[in-house]
Amino acid sequence: MSENKKTRVRFAPSPTGPLHIGGVRTALYNYLYAKQHNGTFVLRIEDTDSARFVSGAEEYIIGALEWCGITPDEGVENGKIVEEASARHPHGPYRQSQRRGIYRAYAEQLIQNGYAYYAFDSAEELVAKRAEAESKGQTFIYNQVTRKGLRNSLTLSASEVEHLLETTTGWTIRFKMPENEIVAMDDLIRGHIEVNTETLDDKVLWKRADELPTYHLANIVDDYLMEITEVIRGEEWLPSLPLHYMLYKSFGWESSRPRFAHLSLLLKPGGQGKLSKRDGDKLGFPVFPLPWTGTDGEVTNSYRGAGYFPEAFINMLAFLGWNPGDEREILSLDELVEAFSLERVIRSGAHFNPEKAKWYNREYLRAKSDTELAKLYLPILKEHGVEATEEYTARAISVIKDRATFVADFWTAAPYLFVAPSEYVQKDAAKFWTAENCGYLSKLRSHIAAYKSELEVAAIAESIENYIRSNQWPFGKVMNSLRLSLTGSASGLGIAEIIYTIGLQETVRRIDNAFKTLGT
Repeated sequence: MSENKKTRVRFAPSPTGPLHIGGVRTALYNYLYAKQHNGTFVLRIEDTDSARFVSGAEEYIIGALEWCGITPDEGVENGKIVEEASARHPHGPYRQSQRRGIYRAYAEQLIQNGYAYYAFDSAEELVAKRAEAESKGQTFIYNQVTRKGLRNSLTLSASEVEHLLETTTGWTIRFKMPENEIVAMDDLIRGHIEVNTETLDDKVLWKRADELPTYHLANIVDDYLMEITEVIRGEEWLPSLPLHYMLYKSFGWESSRPRFAHLSLLLKPGGQGKLSKRDGDKLGFPVFPLPWTGTDGEVTNSYRGAGYFPEAFINMLAFLGWNPGDEREILSLDELVEAFSLERVIRSGAHFNPEKAKWYNREYLRAKSDTELAKLYLPILKEHGVEATEEYTARAISVIKDRATFVADFWTAAPYLFVAPSEYVQKDAAKFWTAENCGYLSKLRSHIAAYKSELEVAAIAESIENYIRSNQWPFGKVMNSLRLSLTGSASGLGIAEIIYTIGLQETVRRIDNAFKTLGT
C-alpha cells in the first residue's frame, strides 16, 4: 500500500442479529483511527450469508452507531445505506447483496489464472467424506491433498466440467491453496506472522446456489474497490488472514493490500471465555447498545435502556483493550480521537467489568450540570405522574446527584423530594412518633416556620442543631421524627438537604400533615 494514500477504513458488520458491544468497539476503533489520520470511515453491510440474515438487524446497526456518535463518512445517508454510487459516495452501493454482480467476474478471473477451481461435490458427499474420516480417527479437510480425489475441475475433464456447470446448481468456486508455501504477514497489533499453506484448506469463494460470494471473496474485492488502507477487525478473523494475503497476491493487488490489525477478544468478567451475545441476560448486565426485540417478543437489556449515557458507554468501550498511556480515564470522543493509537492496543483479551461501566456513567452524570440532568429527568417524573418545573428539578438534583449512577436513580434515591408522603413506615412511626417526640417536633415546627427567608443547606443544618441542643432535647429522636414527617420513613437524605430542596412552606405543610395523619 502506498504510504501517501488517504486513510480509508471500514466497519463491515453482518446483519445476523443485534450489534454486540465487541462489534461497537471495532467500529469505534476504526472511527478513531480514521479521524486521527484525517481519513474516511466507511460503513459497509456484509449480507452475503442469506441463511443467517435477520430482519431489522441492519437498521439496528445503523441506529446503534448513531446513538454512540460514531458517524460514518460513507455508506450511510440519513440513516440508510446508500443504494448507488454517487459523487458523494463514489464507492456505493455499500450493501454487498446489491453488489452481487461484481463478484462472479473476480471469481472467474481466479479460475482463468489458475488460482481457483470449480467444485461439484454435493453437501451429502462431503458429509460422507467427513464421516468416513472420523471413523478412522481423522479430520476431513478440503485441501491440497483431498481435492485430488474429489469432483472438481482439477480432476474432471473439460467436457465434464462444462456439462456440470450447465446442468447443476450446487457447485462452488474454491480457492486453490498452493502446496508448501510460506505466507509471511504483518499485523499492526500482533507483529510478524508466518503460516505454511499446508495447514490451510481450499475455502469456498462463490456459490452457484444463491449466486453470492462468501465473506472471503466479497470483503477482499470490496476493500480493494473501496480503496481501504487499513483493515481493523476482530481477532476471530486472524485465521483467515493467510487466505486474504493469498487472494491479494493472486489478483495482483499486493501493492494495494491494506494493512491489517486484529483486535483482541472481549472476555467475560471472570475471564472464562469470550463475552457473547447471550451473556447479558445470564450475567445480569447489558451487552447490546440498544434494546433488541427477539423473535419470541422478549426485549433484551441494553445500555441505552439501562440509562447509560452514550458518551460514557463509548469511553468505557475505548478502554477495553486500549489506554492512552497516562493516568486519564475520562476522555471525550474528540479526546479519544487525539489520543488513540493502534500501538497501545493490547494483544491479550480484555476483561469486561460491569462495575467499571457503572463507574463511567456515574462520572459522566456528576460532570453534567443540574439543569442538563433536570431536562433528562423530567420525562421520568412524568412517568411517575409528577409535574415539576425545570428549576425545581435542578434544585432537587443538586442534593442527590452524588448518590446516583443513572438519571432514573434520582427517583429511587429520594422520591419524597417530588411527592409528599401519604403513608408512613409503621415500624419507624412506632419507634419515633411518640408523644414526647411530637412535643419537641411541634416546637421545632414553629422555629422553622419563623425563618424569614429560604436558607442554604449549611445554615438550615446549623439552625436546627443549635435549636435542639439549646433546648437539651434528644437530638437523634427529634431528627428522626422530623425526617419521618418529611419523607415517610426514618431514612433518607439529610434533613437540611430535604428542607432546602422542598422549601420552608412545604416543610411546615408536611409536618402538619404528619400530625394530622399519625396523631400527636
